Amino acid sequence: MSEATSRALMPRLLRAEWTKFRSVPGWVAGSAVAALLIVLFPLTGLGGGAPERARPIPIGPDGAPVSTAFYFVHRPLSGDGHITVAVTSLTSLSARDGGATAAWAKAGLIITAGSAPGARYAAVMVTGAHGVRMQHDYIHDKAGPPGEAMRWLRLTRSGDTVTGEASPDGTRWSRVGTVRLPGLANTVHAGLFVACPQDVRGVGTASDVATAEFGEPRVSGAWPAGGWSGDQMGADTATFAGYPPGSSGGFTQSGGGFTVTGAGDLAPAARVDVVPAAAVNDLLFGTFPALVVIVVVATLTITTEYRYGLIHSTLSAGNRRGRVLLAKAVVLGGVTFTTSLVTTVLAVRLWSWLVRGLGVYLFPATSGALLRAEVGTAALLALAAVFALGVGTILRRSAPAVTIVIVAVVVPYLLALVPFLPRRWRSG
Repeated sequence: MSEATSRALMPRLLRAEWTKFRSVPGWVAGSAVAALLIVLFPLTGLGGGAPERARPIPIGPDGAPVSTAFYFVHRPLSGDGHITVAVTSLTSLSARDGGATAAWAKAGLIITAGSAPGARYAAVMVTGAHGVRMQHDYIHDKAGPPGEAMRWLRLTRSGDTVTGEASPDGTRWSRVGTVRLPGLANTVHAGLFVACPQDVRGVGTASDVATAEFGEPRVSGAWPAGGWSGDQMGADTATFAGYPPGSSGGFTQSGGGFTVTGAGDLAPAARVDVVPAAAVNDLLFGTFPALVVIVVVATLTITTEYRYGLIHSTLSAGNRRGRVLLAKAVVLGGVTFTTSLVTTVLAVRLWSWLVRGLGVYLFPATSGALLRAEVGTAALLALAAVFALGVGTILRRSAPAVTIVIVAVVVPYLLALVPFLPRRWRSG
């Protein structure tokens, strides 16, 4: 057969495969069921909780949800000034059982623009495993100088500019960073803070708490006379998981130094931090049951022909086995991609409207991110269908082919959720 004849044959093969696909009620029904599962499968993973009990979700300066909980030992500062302190120890509850201190347990100095959740702040701190850090406004982070352990911290305010410094001995100082907090009021609150994020265990989390020992704070500038006050910041926000049973936040003062216990975090809010809430991946949860249906349908499109002996007439019509299989793959992949794209777009729009109406917080996503999620989901399902077609062609039997494809495509995702597997396996 000439190349020109082969090219002319391809459109006829595509029409034949399309006619065959839409003439089999089971295949069409299976595709429709997969599409409906994407749109109508019950939305899960909202984190529980009724909207009427939902706590406020703090929104940071950049408009995104944040975690803004920590224990704060503070005094007001009017105008410019600085505060210096030594952090002599930092431990977390997770270390009491012989483990390590939580990697992102934090203890240090902080200046806040206000007590409202999501207010601007700047802080310099020591951490459980990441050294000295300078952080501000929840999303900005800078590592301190390498080398000797820095246990002395200093925070200096000049107008709306805040500078963090660190020292190994209280005499040799290194600048960690300088940040600007626009709109900082003349009077702010500054002092010591301790925070400790939740402990991640498998697919879940557990509250954790940290305790830090501070030396006597040294202050200069316009600090009004008076004692230090202690408050749990962000206690009533949705992103604060609370304290583990039997523990609470607080501080004690002895000989000028402080012992401070705190929980929470200053960081962008994670999906598990907000209850109830949803993200784009929750809106497309129906993809997984739809994937199983699509794999079954795709496998049947080829194994059925082998089972009933129809494959011989199919191949005789095309003369070339490869071109026939290519036509099947194009039709199957095209149908799957088109229907999946339409239904994923519909699912995202429909569930976005529904969850907002239920009072569930929906994590924001850019138009580009939504487009990638929708097109990527449709492409995933189309590729899975073509893969199932290929496996079915090799094995010629439905059950083994479906099993192999599901094991290859779905099981790795499920294994990533198994808490007792080694972390390196679950992280890929």
